[in-house]
Amino acid sequence: MLAVSAAKLLQVVWLFVESDLITFAIPNTVFGILGAAMTKSGLVDGPPPLLSDVLLKRGLAVFLFNFYSLLLFDLGNQRSSLSVSEDRVNKPWRPIPSGRVTSQQARRAVLLVVSPAALCLNHVLGIWKEGLLVQVLSWYYNELHGSDEPLFREALIAFSYGVGNSTSLLLAIDRPRGNTISRRGHSWIAIISAVILTTMHVQDLKDQEGDRLRSRKTIPLLFGERFARRAIAVMVPFWSCVCASFWRLAWQDYCLPLALGLIVAWRVMVKQTPREDATTWRLWCLWHSSLYALPLLTWGD
Repeated sequence: MLAVSAAKLLQVVWLFVESDLITFAIPNTVFGILGAAMTKSGLVDGPPPLLSDVLLKRGLAVFLFNFYSLLLFDLGNQRSSLSVSEDRVNKPWRPIPSGRVTSQQARRAVLLVVSPAALCLNHVLGIWKEGLLVQVLSWYYNELHGSDEPLFREALIAFSYGVGNSTSLLLAIDRPRGNTISRRGHSWIAIISAVILTTMHVQDLKDQEGDRLRSRKTIPLLFGERFARRAIAVMVPFWSCVCASFWRLAWQDYCLPLALGLIVAWRVMVKQTPREDATTWRLWCLWHSSLYALPLLTWGD
C-alpha cells in the first residue's frame, strides 16, 4: 500500500515538473557542472576543482537545488484558477486539470512541505541567500501575477535564470578552498540571461490559445505572432555566434550551435501549427542546452 502511494506521489510530482525540466532544471545543472569542471573555461577564480569532486560530490547537490526550486515554482504556478483554466486547454495532463490533485492540496503542499523543505535545504547546501531569492522571484511571478505583466514576465524569467545559473555554479565549485565565480563567469551568466530574455517566448507560440483565454500578454499576443516569430528567427542564430565568439572558438566549432539555431529559425517561420510549435520549442531547448556545453570545446585548448 505504501509502495503504491509513493509511486502515485512520484507520478504527481513528475507531472508537475515534467514540462519545465528541460527548460530549467537540467540546463542549469549542466551549466553549473560544466562551468566548474572545465578548468580552462575561466568561469571560476581559485584553485581548479577536481573533476571527480564536481561530478560525484557536488553534481547531485546542483541538481537537487534546481529540482526542488522548480517543484516549488510549478506548484505555485499551476494552482490558481486562471492557470487551471489555461492548462485545461494547453496542458490537460497536468495534475490539477486532470483531477489527480486539487488546487487546495497543492497550496497545502507548498505551505506545509515543499517551502519549509526548500528553506532547510538552502541552509544545508550553504545557499541561504540565493535560495531565498529564488523563492521571492517565484512569489513575484505566481502570487503577484508577474507572469501576466507585459515584458516584465520576460525580464523576470531572464533574471531568474541568471540566479539559477549562478547558484548552480556556486554549488559546483569548491568554495571552502577559496573558489569564487570570476568576472568572466558573471559575463557568461549575463549573456545566457540575455539569450533567455530575447528568445524564450518561443515557448509561448504553442500556448497562445490558453494564454488568450486568461488574457496573458505574452510576446506573440502583445506584439503579434509574426513579430514574435521573426524575432526568434533572427536572435537564435545571432546568439549562436555571440556565444561561440565569447569562448573564442575556431570557426568549425560554431557549427553545432549555429546549425541547431538555424533549424529553430527555419521551423519557427515555416512550421506554425501548435503541434509543430511544440516540436520547435523542444528543439529550442536542445539549442539552448548546446550553448551551455560550449565550455567543453575549450577542453583541448
